[in-house]
Amino acid sequence: MTRRQWATTPLSVGEVRERMTRNVLEVAYDGEVLVGCSTVRPPAEGTAVAETSAAVVIVRVLPEYRRRGFGELMYRRCLRRGRELAAVVETHMLASNEDGLRFAKAHGFVEVETYLLPGDSVPFVELRLAG
Repeated sequence: MTRRQWATTPLSVGEVRERMTRNVLEVAYDGEVLVGCSTVRPPAEGTAVAETSAAVVIVRVLPEYRRRGFGELMYRRCLRRGRELAAVVETHMLASNEDGLRFAKAHGFVEVETYLLPGDSVPFVELRLAG
């Protein structure tokens, strides 16, 4: 796995702490071994109606732990929380993350938009859970 499949700009400790105040961030372990992490981001503040804004769920599983069921467990937990926050659920990932895109599409997500952040060379893909 290349760094490009993860964060294009790693977060500082301060940025992670700030995000903890508004997002649900979890780290997943198999016993004492780190296997991945997840984020559930509520709809954007200032949205008049929750149904018009999406909760964003993001699940990251380290390559050596994929296809063992960890992603499925983490995804179900995130999806449950995301649905508590909004009627619409989305996920975002780098276009180079072929495993993640395959997983999302197999779970009913459809591509909504592809966008490139300033200074990046790999686009992000926004996907929305259908139905």
